[in-house]
Amino acid sequence: MILLLFLAWFAAELFVVIEVAGAIGVGATILLLILSWPIGAWALRTQGRAAWRRLSEAVAAGRSPGREVLDGVLVLLGGLLLIVPGFISDIVGALALLPPTRALLRGGLARNLQSRFVVSATRFGNASRPSDVDSTATDVDQAQLRP
Repeated sequence: MILLLFLAWFAAELFVVIEVAGAIGVGATILLLILSWPIGAWALRTQGRAAWRRLSEAVAAGRSPGREVLDGVLVLLGGLLLIVPGFISDIVGALALLPPTRALLRGGLARNLQSRFVVSATRFGNASRPSDVDSTATDVDQAQLRP
């Protein structure tokens, strides 16, 4: 499944690059793709420092750093997507780096992670020990268990 998504992403990136090259020319397209690398590295460095500073401040203040951790993940993802060549990845990376859209992404990511955590925690709890929902269990004398 992941391989299929990766191949679909690659095909979409290739299609967009070909369309952009047809519209503005091959040289300009290559120049745009090359310029996104240093911009991504710069954004990763500056936004990453800011996210790290906010994380440190939250920990020092004794607050839960959940928001800051998610911001750091989105900044890392955004910077890496800007470094990866391709226009779709550049757009998604820029959206992850801009504070207003990052707040939207953070909210969706937090809801998704929270629901996944609750589901996995409930599965783990149910699988780790049996429960007697109908209260039908009875105590058995140890002498009856050994023949």
